Amino acid sequence: MSVVVRPHVLLPFLACLAACNTTPRLDTGFEGLEAPDGIGELDESIDGLIVGDRLMEAREYELALRAYYRAGAEDGVTVDLLTAIGAANLALGRFGQAEDQFRGALDLEPDFVPALNNLGAVLIEQAEYGEARRILEQAFALDSGGSETIRDNLRLAIARMENQVYTEEDRQSRPGLIRRGGGRYTLQSTL
Repeated sequence: MSVVVRPHVLLPFLACLAACNTTPRLDTGFEGLEAPDGIGELDESIDGLIVGDRLMEAREYELALRAYYRAGAEDGVTVDLLTAIGAANLALGRFGQAEDQFRGALDLEPDFVPALNNLGAVLIEQAEYGEARRILEQAFALDSGGSETIRDNLRLAIARMENQVYTEEDRQSRPGLIRRGGGRYTLQSTL
C-alpha cells in the first residue's frame, strides 16, 4: 500500500518543526537558584503526545499544539500526531487546518476511527452535513457502534442534514399567498 501525504498538510507542520528546535525559556525570576535535593531536571523522555493530551484536557490548546509539534520533531509524523494536531486546531476554531490534518491522518491510515470522528465533527461545523454523515457512518461501523461520541456526532449530522433539507425544500416549494381583494387569498402556483 502506498501512502499519499498531502503537501499542504505537512508544510505548516515542517515550519513549526523548525521553530520548535529550541526550547522557549521563561523569565520566572528563579534563574540561578538551585532545586532542593531530590528534584532534578525535567525528564526529557516524557512523550510529547502525552503532554499535549494533558494540555488539551486543561483547555490549553495553543500549548498543546506546541507540544504536539515538538513531539513530531522528536518522533516524526504519525497518524496519532496528525490527529492530535487537528484536534488542537479544531478546539481553536481553525476548521480548515483541522480538516487538512484529519484528512492527512486518513491518508496515512484510512480506517483510523479518531480521525474519522474528528473529521466528521469539523465537517458539521462547516455545514457539510452530507459528507459528515457519510464519514461518521464509516467511523460508527469501524467502531462497531461502541463510541457514544461517534453516535452523538452521527445523530447531530443526520439531524442537521434533515433540518437543512427540510428548510431548503420548505422555502422553495411552499406556495405563497396572494391577496385577491375583499379579504380573499389564493395560493400562488409554484410552476
